[in-house]
Amino acid sequence: MTAPRRMGTENSKTRQVLLDVTERLMLEEGYAAVGIRRVAREAEVAPALVLYYFRTLDDLFLAVLRRRGDEELERQIRLLDGPRPLRALWQLNSHPGNALTTEFTALANHRKTIRAELADRAERYREAQLEALTRRLAETGTELPPEVSPAVLLMLTNALGRIIMMENTMGMTTRHAEALAFVEQVLERYEGTAADD
Repeated sequence: MTAPRRMGTENSKTRQVLLDVTERLMLEEGYAAVGIRRVAREAEVAPALVLYYFRTLDDLFLAVLRRRGDEELERQIRLLDGPRPLRALWQLNSHPGNALTTEFTALANHRKTIRAELADRAERYREAQLEALTRRLAETGTELPPEVSPAVLLMLTNALGRIIMMENTMGMTTRHAEALAFVEQVLERYEGTAADD
């Protein structure tokens, strides 16, 4: 029986550089620009060293996804635990800083391992968001209309925020001001104005 191939340590400086290079390439040029040789060249190491830390290109992508995913989930829970959970939820879902998620979503169309990891993380995010939002609404005494559960509010906020973000990326802004004004009215009704903070 062959011994398993040795892998570099998780907290190695070289490993972190490889992850940083991969993430930068994804953000600047898209996931298709990432390859073992390209990452090695950008990191100024031999391709064999990239393979020492990551057996496959998918392993490299998964490591980037997991690193940023864990950080993002912690950030979201912190924000939702604040005094205005509805406003925090809106800011999380309409923030244009989700370019890396967009790249991973596109990559997931072509790679089953990425799709499975992304779906698993999205499910965990949604459940954690829902738990934090529900708890915080109860703590602040915020009452939603009977036909709008916290889960429905979460889904609507996610969907509208993503649509606006995606359309802005394409240069489309038709009716965005109207939709954003409506969102602000709803947020003010339930949590006051942003200036009240």
